[in-house]
Amino acid sequence: MIYSFQEFELDTNHLELRRSGKPQKIEPQVFSLLELLVSKHHRIVSKDEINQQVWGGRVVSEATVNSRIRSARLAIGDNGKSQKLIKTTHNHGFRFVGDPVSTGNIIIQDYLAEALEQSDQHVAKNLHGKPSIAVLPLQLLSNDLHYQIFADAISHELIVELSRLHWFHIIARGSSFRFRNADADVTAIGKLLGVQYVLSGNLRIADKMGICTVELSNSSDGQVIWADEFEGPIEDFLILRSRIIPRIVAIIETQIQSNEILEAKGKSTENLDAWAAYHRGLWHMFRFNRHDNEISAQLFELAIRQDSQFSRAHSGLSFTHFQNAFIGFTKDHSRQRNLARAHAETAFDIDPFDPFANLTMGRAEMLSGDFEASIPWFDRCLELRPSYAFAIYNRGLVDAVLGNGLDSQRRSMKALSLSPLDPLLYAMLCCRGLSHLVRGEYDSASDWSERGAVRPNSHMQIWAIAAMSHELAGNQIKAQKWVDRINETDPKFGHCQFFQSFPIRDSNTRSIARDSLVRLGF
Repeated sequence: MIYSFQEFELDTNHLELRRSGKPQKIEPQVFSLLELLVSKHHRIVSKDEINQQVWGGRVVSEATVNSRIRSARLAIGDNGKSQKLIKTTHNHGFRFVGDPVSTGNIIIQDYLAEALEQSDQHVAKNLHGKPSIAVLPLQLLSNDLHYQIFADAISHELIVELSRLHWFHIIARGSSFRFRNADADVTAIGKLLGVQYVLSGNLRIADKMGICTVELSNSSDGQVIWADEFEGPIEDFLILRSRIIPRIVAIIETQIQSNEILEAKGKSTENLDAWAAYHRGLWHMFRFNRHDNEISAQLFELAIRQDSQFSRAHSGLSFTHFQNAFIGFTKDHSRQRNLARAHAETAFDIDPFDPFANLTMGRAEMLSGDFEASIPWFDRCLELRPSYAFAIYNRGLVDAVLGNGLDSQRRSMKALSLSPLDPLLYAMLCCRGLSHLVRGEYDSASDWSERGAVRPNSHMQIWAIAAMSHELAGNQIKAQKWVDRINETDPKFGHCQFFQSFPIRDSNTRSIARDSLVRLGF
């Protein structure tokens, strides 16, 4: 917002006071006080309100308030004797008696009005029908302008980290930051910027903590898809960033992917473009059963026929062949392993910087039994996208198989914290269980494995870990429940099939696991 009065401009967007177009030196608290008085020029502002808004509720002396009032008057060519602009009302407070004109958002509102008139235009999607997102600057809910830099820095960091995601487009800061303090709905902003998704929010300060509230909205109808609140110590931005940014990015990716899947499910198959076919394929892929895995492979093949250079469709197809071999949906393990690698290599050749392509390369190495060779691929995923929960979980699974239980626990918990609504939540929980099992902590293994096994999408390999953990912890009744579930699904399941997927390296741990599975009838 820009308030104009006499030869002055008070620019709240840029935290600047200008006189005849030239910036003037002004202390942050004085600026906050001046902004408060000018914005409330239609009434008297009490000293209590000044304390609350300028000093965050901290009680300060009357002399301190009067000192800031004198500085504010001096900054705009006023003084306590004439009181031409800031008038003192004894025993009540202060009032700005100038005639400010608000001009800060006129240009933005004109743009928004123009965008709303173009109601026949659809929100643009780019190559492959990929969605796009605009991150608006966080609104600072504090008059202490010292913290404005933190609000802007969080918004900027979100733009930088989201730009790492190759599967959708992010609007540059120069465009999205034009909407600072703009009081407009996301539908208008989405039409103006040509984006399907808008991320907005605010930052407030309480007890030295920065509390960041964010909303992800679909600009086509203004509906809020997801909203949440995050917090961290405001005085240490590095800690605040590490707590807030990765979690927001990971959740945004999951939420947008889920929304794209819902949109794709609403279209008939013959009307699916490559991007929609890919996302409908993801929905079936994450159901982790033989029938849906077959459908997802067909949809990924449809996407590839429409665009042979669609890296993520090849990654998805690699994933389905991995599932065929890992879970045992088909018996031609060698062929499925080779197809998983072939499509992973194609995806990587098309886009070597896509984390999903790198992840499928790592999983192809796992499928061949060379878990050590998968580590560089998962590490590369995390170099490309540090908050990639899927890669963190897989790295933790490798740790568990190789006997590094503590590292596996740390990584599985990090994946869970980054993506608590992930379709692979069951696997992350059970990975934590396996990490305890390889350390001989059977009660904890029983607890975590049970949590994973009861989650949607869990499968035979997960049930086997749960059954084994319960058996080793002495919980025979719970173990038998999962044994029965496995036998109903595949009566031929045995310990050899388990170790083909989880080739536990430590010979003693492997022997303990094998004996447990044999006692359970596998």
